[in-house]
Amino acid sequence: MRERLKSFDGASPVRLIDPALIRASRWANRHDASFASADFAELRDEIESAGGNVQPIRVRPLAAAELLNGSTEAGAGQGALYELVFGHRRHRACLELGLPVRAMVEPATDQELFEAMERENRGRKNLSAWEQGCMYRKALDEGLYPSLRKLAEAVRVDVSLVSKSVSLARLPDAVVAAFPSPLDIQFRWAQPLSEALQKDPDGTLARARALREEGAVAGSAVQVFDALIKPAAASAVAIGEPQRILRKGKALATVSRDAKGRVTVKLEAGAVPAARQAELMSLLESFLKG
Repeated sequence: MRERLKSFDGASPVRLIDPALIRASRWANRHDASFASADFAELRDEIESAGGNVQPIRVRPLAAAELLNGSTEAGAGQGALYELVFGHRRHRACLELGLPVRAMVEPATDQELFEAMERENRGRKNLSAWEQGCMYRKALDEGLYPSLRKLAEAVRVDVSLVSKSVSLARLPDAVVAAFPSPLDIQFRWAQPLSEALQKDPDGTLARARALREEGAVAGSAVQVFDALIKPAAASAVAIGEPQRILRKGKALATVSRDAKGRVTVKLEAGAVPAARQAELMSLLESFLKG
């Protein structure tokens, strides 16, 4: 018996805990869309059929967090006694199913919590680029790490990947809202989206709002990305290359576009008789109102 007990030395205790007593981490990185996906529904069904989560989650006692950090309020979050380290989806599934959740209970500092959660999520490879970026951004904004490089070293991730993730998380709300879901935004889009916002901030934001208002989010994420990026390139090409409207070889009007997407129509003298100017204005108003 003594020999068998030795094998448990240093092991973390696993308990059955009411999921209502556990609150999400300060750096919780799961977007609400993650809990409405087919993957989450499948996970919830598996937990329901097994009568609980087979693989434990990890939590830290809030009182222990207070002693270690001096910053976390014990009991915050409607009477919570624990804070999640990792296993947010398993915890959410048990909460929705009304089942107790199997959890390892271990004290942890804020940095230990963050790094354990990051390793667990990356190991499972089911965290989106945008969610990953939000996690990194919040850690930097709250001073958990002094720099992006120090954060990358702590979690043992290439600094360029952390930089791309944070760039996605810092995209304006209007750009994120243009996509069907922020979970669809890809790592490789970080640089072109950032460049578009730097070169043509007003135009890019205007296109993003138009995509949202027109219901274009029903399309694919790739279509939204192309719509945000390609018009900016097209505008740059069109500068100084006006299109002409001709009649019998004679130019009546020119149409040009500037770098910000503004369209200028220049009518030649005599192209529109004074008697028809009111008709032209009426046509323009009708066209712009759609």
